[in-house]
Amino acid sequence: MEWKGVMPAITTCFDPDLRVDLSFLAAHCSWLVENGCAGIVPLGSLGEGATLTPDEKLAIVKTCVKAVGSRVPVVAAVSSLSTREAMDLARAFADAGCRGLMVLPPYVYLGDWRETKAHVSAVFQATGLPCMLYNNPVAYGVDFFPEQIQELAREHHNLAAVKESSSDVRRVTAIRTLLGDRLAVLVGVDDAIVEGVGVGAVGWIAGLANALPRESVALFDLAQRRESEKATQLYRWFLPLLRMDTVPKFVQLIKLVQQETGMGSARVRPPRLELAGEELENTLALIRAVLANRPVGCRTPTRQVTYAQ
Repeated sequence: MEWKGVMPAITTCFDPDLRVDLSFLAAHCSWLVENGCAGIVPLGSLGEGATLTPDEKLAIVKTCVKAVGSRVPVVAAVSSLSTREAMDLARAFADAGCRGLMVLPPYVYLGDWRETKAHVSAVFQATGLPCMLYNNPVAYGVDFFPEQIQELAREHHNLAAVKESSSDVRRVTAIRTLLGDRLAVLVGVDDAIVEGVGVGAVGWIAGLANALPRESVALFDLAQRRESEKATQLYRWFLPLLRMDTVPKFVQLIKLVQQETGMGSARVRPPRLELAGEELENTLALIRAVLANRPVGCRTPTRQVTYAQ
């Protein structure tokens, strides 16, 4: 598969009883592809993967695969407290039709390099699928340094890409310096996409694309084509929303943007709670002010989608 373009890390929509809304999920995935997204990445941090049971995860993956068909790849996130469970999930996702995997370090236990390497290596080896290593030291407390990524790439032929979410675009340069084109580097934080593409990133695992896919694709394409003036103009408009991807309540915030654009609901699973009070009022005012000035040339068209009320 090709690791490039805008690949949304999709949210997980819940019904009023906080069960997974698979019907909406299918419509959402199809809508994202229709608006130019190059892949679908379920079950990550934004997808509230830590709150989902293994059965729910598998149902989500099967729904995504069926919804997009052969149009784009589904790349499922593999995360678990246990290495054995992570390997089992990887195999189940492969059997369900995923074309790639996004591999996370283990939750909770912060091992040393020997232990962390053993965990992700076991997941790489569990299937023949191409894999993307997810580096997010801010969220997970584990930092895969460029030299360690190089070590993994030498030992695992199916390690094909890195989602770089350290918020330091110098990491993109460092990885490419060590590995050239051996690995595709994709930006994993929304408010660093133009800078990341400028130093060699070829893809974007995007958050706000859940609500604004066409604007996200337009921004990525402008950055890739080095159309700096147009990219800067669009980026300035988008940044107040893109910055929502890099704060602790990013799930609540991005889901709220989805709700405001008519493509989702703000419901989240505990321990997360929906925004309330002054925090909600201020956030809605910001979102609505930005959306009121959406650029016409790349505006995502609305689509009537039924989801659980």
